[in-house]
Amino acid sequence: MTSNAAKAYEPDRHEIWSGFRQLLPISLFVVVFGLAFGLAATQSGLDGTSIVIMSTLVFAGASQFAALDLWGAQVPLIPLAITVLAVNARHLLMGATLYPWLRHLPPAKRYGMMLVVTDASWAMSMQAFARGESGMGLLFGGGIALWLAWILGSWLGLYFGNAIQDPVRLGLDMVMGCFMLAMAIGGQKNLRMFAIWTVAAGSSLLACRYLPENSHVVVGALAGGLLGAIWMEKKP
Repeated sequence: MTSNAAKAYEPDRHEIWSGFRQLLPISLFVVVFGLAFGLAATQSGLDGTSIVIMSTLVFAGASQFAALDLWGAQVPLIPLAITVLAVNARHLLMGATLYPWLRHLPPAKRYGMMLVVTDASWAMSMQAFARGESGMGLLFGGGIALWLAWILGSWLGLYFGNAIQDPVRLGLDMVMGCFMLAMAIGGQKNLRMFAIWTVAAGSSLLACRYLPENSHVVVGALAGGLLGAIWMEKKP
């Protein structure tokens, strides 16, 4: 890999700032969920410093909530690790889909960008790549926006979490799902993509009904990813 190739894929400050601004509307909802997490973590016995450090270093809302269910005087490390891996298994496929663009970057920058990848920033960057545009700014700048929003929300939850004790009742748990659905609908429309989404959704629903909790995330991702790997897209 030459340095010129790396520079061609590396986002500049303008791209990063543009990606940051485009994800700001979504980050407002992330702050709300951060409030709920801060409150739940406090009720589970974590101190304020530990909560902020967890949100800063882990930055994985769903798995952080799952970890709270296992938190106590004695934390079961193996079940905790398995639960977190299951919840975040989709990132394995997200990383694989981003590899054609990230492989041109030096390892430090490549993995530095992956540290802040989220569902939203990944979806928007993949749409940009599909249009022939650079999605690196969305991937990195947008990820930073959501990362900062999650940290801020977690910190605010220590003091104002009681204001939103049940975000599910307000329908806020549907925000990210609706956003991802809109990204999927706005993506490529062909028989291959329809089949992949159908297999992933069907497998996930069956796993949700018959398999242990959170396994539907792994099953759906692997089923859709496996079909996509077998049914390769034809190059023009």
